[in-house]
Amino acid sequence: MFRVFGSALFLVAAAAIALAPIASASGPYSNCSQAKADGVCNITTDSPWYLPKLDRDGDGLACEC
Repeated sequence: MFRVFGSALFLVAAAAIALAPIASASGPYSNCSQAKADGVCNITTDSPWYLPKLDRDGDGLACEC
C-alpha cells in the first residue's frame, strides 16, 4: 500500500512541476530594483532568486513589496 501511495504522490508532484508556469524573470538579481522591474518581490529563502544581500532586515524575505 505504501508503495502505491508513494508512486501516486510522486506522479502528482511531477505533474505539478511540469504544469507550473515558466518564470519570465531572469533572477537571481543583483538588486531589488531589477527584481521589482520584473514584477518579483517578497522573495523567500527557499526561492532560487533569494540572496542574503537582498534581505536588508534579515527576516528571510528579500525585496519586500
